[in-house]
Amino acid sequence: MAGHSHKPRNEWTGDVLYFNPGGAGPRRFTLPITVGRLEVKEDSVVGEIIELPV
Repeated sequence: MAGHSHKPRNEWTGDVLYFNPGGAGPRRFTLPITVGRLEVKEDSVVGEIIELPV
């Protein structure tokens, strides 16, 4: 998990996943309203950002 910016991020840099689910509360600036899902298995991690309808 990375940051408190409410900016959604799902990005691998090398072997590190930088994941920020964004924010599902009131809209902040022009950022989308999002939630995140992490699927953690023994041999993998997959992040997904889900944009919620306004």
